[in-house]
Amino acid sequence: MEIRVKDLLSEGFSLIAGEKGLEREIKGVYICDLLSWVMFHAKPNDAWITIQSHINVIAVALLSEISCVILPENLKLDEDARKKADEEGVPVLSFMGTSYEAAVKLYEMMK
Repeated sequence: MEIRVKDLLSEGFSLIAGEKGLEREIKGVYICDLLSWVMFHAKPNDAWITIQSHINVIAVALLSEISCVILPENLKLDEDARKKADEEGVPVLSFMGTSYEAAVKLYEMMK
């Protein structure tokens, strides 16, 4: 099933930044907090779940062609990162549950 970033907003995810990218398609999910690992292993159009919330996350998301960044457990996004995400149209979403719960939710939506 095809899902777009905007579809997550009705499923318990909240938009923090990057509204211009809400039409991006999500084809997979990647969970990792090591930025260099994400750059070499995440696939284009993955939703990336991470606890990292600084400006370098936005750079990695752009380089890796990530659909969106998801911050679990209601983590807050660094202000510089928020500005850059808005500027570049990289959607950053917040989720109240754990990384695992976010991944399960995305998996269920993609079935």
